[in-house]
Amino acid sequence: MTTNIETAAERLRGAYTDGAPCAPVRDLITTVDDAYAVQDALTGTWLAAGRRLAGRKIGLTSRAVQEQLGVDSPDFGMLFADMAVPDGAEIPAGAVLQPRAEAEVALVLDRDLTHERHTAADVIRATAFALPAIEVVGSRVQDWDITLVDTVADNASSGMYVLGNRPVPLKDVDLRLCGMVMERRGEQVSTGNGAACLGHPLNAALWLADTLVRVGRPLRAGDTVLTGALGPVVPAAPGDVFEARVDGLGDVRVAFGKEEG
Repeated sequence: MTTNIETAAERLRGAYTDGAPCAPVRDLITTVDDAYAVQDALTGTWLAAGRRLAGRKIGLTSRAVQEQLGVDSPDFGMLFADMAVPDGAEIPAGAVLQPRAEAEVALVLDRDLTHERHTAADVIRATAFALPAIEVVGSRVQDWDITLVDTVADNASSGMYVLGNRPVPLKDVDLRLCGMVMERRGEQVSTGNGAACLGHPLNAALWLADTLVRVGRPLRAGDTVLTGALGPVVPAAPGDVFEARVDGLGDVRVAFGKEEG
């Protein structure tokens, strides 16, 4: 199985470096534990190459998507510093394979979360502030032909992310009730609210904190946590401009560069 994990990691790494989607990896691995082993192998490769870990992303927080993939819990992936895009900036064409955009709540921590089991109060106390975010998910797997093990192995289908620039303390916003509207080139394409993210974005963050302690990679002060989509994910094409507004947190914007020629 170690050989299969290494082969799956190499297949996904090749898609990342070559800029061309690959076949799914479910022919090589079958369990979620194996998929996280692939993700961990890739994380080790990127850290050794000099990339800096800046936080985590939570995926599969929508009940509908969980049912689609036949699971009953979220998944997670790594956020590296070079995945962060400034608010309003343009992502070059091809930088994210098969990109899609979703609006989220981001939490930025100023305390470690290292208990075996955390409480909501622990997460609240550890959170410095919240920001609106657009996560640009992408898949190294051709045509988004993924099962749970494919997306977990592929770093939870991560791509890039954009954070708003106005930090908001948790005491100043109700994350469960905050409404979200996302527009693409001025047309409304996604709506939702905090309750769509496991009932509350803090529920997602709590799940992540406990899970990461169990796997030996706990959340640390300074980490950014993307807590999960507040509404439907939307395909992105060259030339698109997305703007998301989250009640109480403000707005965030990202553009997609046009292909040359």
